[in-house]
Amino acid sequence: MIEKLSIIAQILIALTILIIWIVRFSRVQREFKSYGLSDLTRNIVGAAKISLSTLLIVGIWYTDLLFISSLLMALLMVAAQYYHFKAKHPLLYFALSFILLLLCLFIAAVARKLI
Repeated sequence: MIEKLSIIAQILIALTILIIWIVRFSRVQREFKSYGLSDLTRNIVGAAKISLSTLLIVGIWYTDLLFISSLLMALLMVAAQYYHFKAKHPLLYFALSFILLLLCLFIAAVARKLI
């Protein structure tokens, strides 16, 4: 049962990242400008998030990929929290990256059989 919840979390994270970084890319561009970060930084972060999302999906079948990919995605979500705080965004901006952070940590814990 817990493994099925982990798979649901993996799919949810991957779809969310893909929607934000592909469908809503213009918003991402505005946010990164408000943070004072370069286009290169934005592109590297985007490539990392899309790559890690792909690994989370592949992790459904190859579970050895889950621990490191979920922790690296969690690290990116911590960075997102920092930049939302730095930009003084409203609480709603913090909510999504915080939920994704918790889901990433859940996946990592399941991958290591801590829960």
